[in-house]
Amino acid sequence: MRLFRFIRQKHTDFGGAERYLQRLDSAMKQEGFQTEILHSTLPKRLPSWLKALLFSRQICKTKNRTTNGQRHTTKIYFSLDRITCPDIYRAGDGVHKAFLETKGFSLNPLHLSYLWLEKRTFKNARLIIANSRLVREQILRFYPETGAEKIYVVYNGVPIPERFDKPEAKRSLAKEFGFDPSLPLLLFVGSGFERKGVREFLMILSRLRHPCHAFVVGKEKHMGKYRRIAKELGVADHVIFTGPRSDVERFYEGADLFLFPTRYEPFSNVVPEALSHGTVALTTRQNGASEILPESWVMERPDDLSIVEPIDRFLSDPVLLERSSREARTIAEQYPIERNVRETLELIRRYFG
Repeated sequence: MRLFRFIRQKHTDFGGAERYLQRLDSAMKQEGFQTEILHSTLPKRLPSWLKALLFSRQICKTKNRTTNGQRHTTKIYFSLDRITCPDIYRAGDGVHKAFLETKGFSLNPLHLSYLWLEKRTFKNARLIIANSRLVREQILRFYPETGAEKIYVVYNGVPIPERFDKPEAKRSLAKEFGFDPSLPLLLFVGSGFERKGVREFLMILSRLRHPCHAFVVGKEKHMGKYRRIAKELGVADHVIFTGPRSDVERFYEGADLFLFPTRYEPFSNVVPEALSHGTVALTTRQNGASEILPESWVMERPDDLSIVEPIDRFLSDPVLLERSSREARTIAEQYPIERNVRETLELIRRYFG
């Protein structure tokens, strides 16, 4: 039986890609596949740009190792990171050239490393799995030499909770954090606040007419900066910054509306995760996850303040919110982790027998 080696440089309990990898690995084991996950063993003190290059070298050296002159053809390298020798590459991190188009190019050596690796990753992979049409189109736009015939779209899948109790979850959060549970609750979840739109989240929050409370859940090095922005916008008393949480499902369950005004996201897991708990999710067209949402839930850009009026309607109309909550859950049920695994395995069998 072939062994599938999943490749992911970093190991963290909070990243969306890491949670996805754990789910896929568990699901493939249940299907009878042999799998293992390889993380970086490089010293943490190394600069990020160098670690990216050395990690690729480390993995590819292992892959190309021979025994009695024969390569280990029974091992399939399924990478979630840019490396120069993947058999399968899941482009979950999107296209770095596209990201730089939104951010602006700089001479940061990490960008140069990613661009060098990215070009070779797309060229050498036998199979590329994009997690949205957005990413597939960007690969072909920025790297037209990549064959379209080897790029397939498989949307992310998430576990679908069998049951949830939104009023009880909100009461539990209100008891822990001390806010009025009768108020609607807005939620942001994500680490790296600049790219994922926390400033814009706070700006939108400050424009709402309907009273509400909000949580910002996630890891951020410059947390103080965003607390100051909240104070400047006059919403500091209405928003709680929790930092990273291992119980993020409680927040999805307790929230009435999830707002994610990101600048660039290949397909953020946080969107279907929120939907699966019956929480209306709004995000930008620059997020591949917007492809599974109703058009009226999609923002044209992170600072699209036209979304303020629809949010106020949701918050002020319990009947509309309840109906939309059921719609959110129905959308999520179309994208369980089992579907992602099934479609991924179909591609693996087609390419690798």
